[in-house]
Amino acid sequence: MTQPFSGAADGTSVTHEVVAHVVVAYEPPVSLPAELRYDRTDPYAVCLSLGGTPTGTVDWVFARSLLSEGLSRPVGVGDVLVIPRHRCHRHSVRIVVRSTAGAAVLDIAASAVTAFLEQTDMVVPPGAEGFHIDLDRVVAELMAGSE
Repeated sequence: MTQPFSGAADGTSVTHEVVAHVVVAYEPPVSLPAELRYDRTDPYAVCLSLGGTPTGTVDWVFARSLLSEGLSRPVGVGDVLVIPRHRCHRHSVRIVVRSTAGAAVLDIAASAVTAFLEQTDMVVPPGAEGFHIDLDRVVAELMAGSE
């Protein structure tokens, strides 16, 4: 199951519109509009934004490395798990998101996730994230919180 995606990159951020297929027990999957977002000001993180939910948009922020590693092996502990394509779903990546309110199982086209990650790698190459963190700002925020 391939799905088209559209995206934008401006050199500092990447946004890809994708379709997330929500897996529902004993029912056909429900398709929701979604976005994968990345910004070099938060170089270790990606955001998966799900639209069309009863409560509006829901954002999940997690490690870019989790999404990347999840293309080839199951990864994640806690709120976000990423499971690579397998023989039943060869063209999709499964992302499981959990919270105190419940859990959702999402399938997103592996080609869309791969294209998104390739774009993020052009903004900040893997391993270079530390060069894009404003340590002065981080320290100032920590100091402001301790007063």
